[in-house]
Amino acid sequence: MLAKTPVTIVTGFLGAGKTTLIRHLLRHAGGRRLALIINEFGDVGVDGDLLKGCADAACPREAIIELANGCICCTVADDFAPAVTALLARDPRPDHIVIETSGLALPKPLVKAFDWPELRTKLTVDGVVAVVDAAAVVDGRFADDPARIAEQRAADPSLDHDNPLEEVYEDQLLCADLVVLNKSDLVAPDALEKLRAEIARSLPRAVKIAATREGAIDVNVLLGVKAAAEDDLQARPSHHDAEGEHDHDDFETFVVAIPAASDPDSLIDRLSEATKAHDILRIKGFVEVAGKPMRMLVQGVGSRFQRDFDRPWGAGELRQSRLVVIAQRGVDRQAVSAALGA
Repeated sequence: MLAKTPVTIVTGFLGAGKTTLIRHLLRHAGGRRLALIINEFGDVGVDGDLLKGCADAACPREAIIELANGCICCTVADDFAPAVTALLARDPRPDHIVIETSGLALPKPLVKAFDWPELRTKLTVDGVVAVVDAAAVVDGRFADDPARIAEQRAADPSLDHDNPLEEVYEDQLLCADLVVLNKSDLVAPDALEKLRAEIARSLPRAVKIAATREGAIDVNVLLGVKAAAEDDLQARPSHHDAEGEHDHDDFETFVVAIPAASDPDSLIDRLSEATKAHDILRIKGFVEVAGKPMRMLVQGVGSRFQRDFDRPWGAGELRQSRLVVIAQRGVDRQAVSAALGA
């Protein structure tokens, strides 16, 4: 009873595959009693809903807590600490707690929270897992065009060229004990090895890097790292170390309700075109398909979309199509809503 409960923090940018990795973990728990804390950026709890659908003896629904505040690292005292306290009070107590941060969260402030006296005696950060969308990184989603920036600086040296996407992506990597290169099947082998080498060079310490497809990785690699990350904060630099606090003013999220889809293929085409036209980072949600008893899950990162019928609509459940849109600040919400078919 005096042993600290290990906690694994799963971080990674929007659409990297964190939820898919955790679903794999739940299916291969190996007898461990798990508990989950899921943090979402958006009012429709897509990730939490999906993971609750995986609930079983290893991780019952009551051991899955959803925090829809957008940034767990900003609300540790109000949301995270009470959630952890509730999980530790369960009988039997969980063997391991897994936290899925939102795609825009910085992991280091969350790790710092484990140094609080009321948490330090009960918990230890077993490891920080950074999930990377390998295909998106190889495509240059987080990288600026150096030549274009040089031209802009020459024209106006006062311009601020900070890239908020790149900063979040790099902060997640810099805090990691394990980097998972997910969606590796979408990347050529030579490009994947180049990415692996680039990430290894960018990190201040030796970190394991594993390539995966659909988040499938040995659970024993994910759990049991024994990093005690709360004691190792100096080795985990951040772009935001000099700041007393941080915010996510560079990003915004909103929900778009759309009519039932008569043709799923046409809907996906429309979403993809809207994403390209308005530089949307992420679209995810549940869609009613006319004449179908099943609910359709839609997930898009960049212009790449996946759809799947995840479960039947429940008796008395409102059959409503709602999509969470996440974009950089200043997006034209009205235009996006119109493009999505609202």
